[in-house]
Amino acid sequence: MAGIYIHIPFCKQACNYCDFHFSTSLKNKEAFLNALNKEIELQKDYLLTKKISTVYFGGGTPSLLEQTELMRIFDSLNKYYEIDSDAEITLEANPDDLTKNKIKELRSTPINRFSIGIQSFYDEDLKLMNRAHNSQEAISGVKGAQDAGFENITIDLIYGIPGLTEHRWRNNLQNAFLLDVKHISAYCLTVEPKTVLAHQVKTGIIKNVDELQSSEQFEIMLEAMKKNNFVQYEISNFCKEGQYSRHNSNYWLKEKYLGLGPSAHSFNGESRQWNISNNALYIKSLENNTLDFELEQLNIEQRYNEYILTSLRTMWGSDLERIGSDFGNEFKEHCLKEVKKYIETADITIETNTLFLTDKGKLIADKIASDLFKV
Repeated sequence: MAGIYIHIPFCKQACNYCDFHFSTSLKNKEAFLNALNKEIELQKDYLLTKKISTVYFGGGTPSLLEQTELMRIFDSLNKYYEIDSDAEITLEANPDDLTKNKIKELRSTPINRFSIGIQSFYDEDLKLMNRAHNSQEAISGVKGAQDAGFENITIDLIYGIPGLTEHRWRNNLQNAFLLDVKHISAYCLTVEPKTVLAHQVKTGIIKNVDELQSSEQFEIMLEAMKKNNFVQYEISNFCKEGQYSRHNSNYWLKEKYLGLGPSAHSFNGESRQWNISNNALYIKSLENNTLDFELEQLNIEQRYNEYILTSLRTMWGSDLERIGSDFGNEFKEHCLKEVKKYIETADITIETNTLFLTDKGKLIADKIASDLFKV
């Protein structure tokens, strides 16, 4: 079943580690919404299906949108697509946006899942990352959503933060478990080029991310998640049994999806395309009934490489039979040849013709995947 991703390119303030496309000015919000609705119309045939099983509002900060603005988007989606009655509909939200009145308004929309960007329960970490919320708002935002009847909630955490001790990281995890959420995403802090964090590291204002500290905190996290009955179904994603993110799982399982909004990516199985990462130019193109995007037609090597990169990160692994049937025996034999050294070092296991990363292998997942690529 296909999914739709909607990029809302606005934030109150810039987190210093973020390299996603966004603007801290809301002056073009109305023009953006008009352009987005036009894009929904223009892209109505992209997926070759009207059946939609997931909708995901990402960003940016989608929780900046008012209830009426969200409903305008849903009206356009319903006009051109058939959204399943049990579709997973996620809104990314900052804790400080989730006031009692805001949550009440969101309860009257089709949204049934929150992805709440907590990152840390320590104010010093939040200040270091220039987050807009504080630790108390992190807790009250989740509890307020739960009290209003939202049961499907995931929270984001970040480890590897300079100065984040083992003790504080364990407490962050424990605080997450105490909130009784069913899904947790946890990411290692990455210093992306051209971000404020990159400049701060370069100029010595902040220490660089310590790889050994990050690895140790990753291992602490795996142990704590298992102890609290969370399944690691993708390297950075954990859930209670059966509470997977359907939208993100579709990405990893190579399902088709349509990306709407500036910088959003789309994938139809054969090609990938991405919209221009500029709000003004995005709006201008759609005012002229066109969409400014780049297109990449994927050859068989690229499709195989993408399958390896995404599937190997998951609990479902890389299926050798699927590699043979989808890409040919040449690719299957190549994969088996290159993976031998990682089986010998216990970074990968092979079971029922499927490759799985071990906990040890998860620490070097990107390197393993790149070594299995066909170039």
